[in-house]
Amino acid sequence: MIELKVRKIGNSLGIVLPKEVLARLKVSQGESVYLTDSENGGYRVTALNKNFADQMAEAERIMHEDRDLLHELAKR
Repeated sequence: MIELKVRKIGNSLGIVLPKEVLARLKVSQGESVYLTDSENGGYRVTALNKNFADQMAEAERIMHEDRDLLHELAKR
């Protein structure tokens, strides 16, 4: 477990993520992270955008189902 302190940042409050956490999340300055609900009633910080992941899964499903059609369209 990593303890994070809530700090005043300008007129807001925030937390600072240690570089080990940033490396594990594979994010750097200016990139987004997402706070999502966790199963135990808490929160989870992730670099994964759930909506984007869902959209990509649907796109992959469609591409797999319509592979022959997409192959024919690519020939044109």
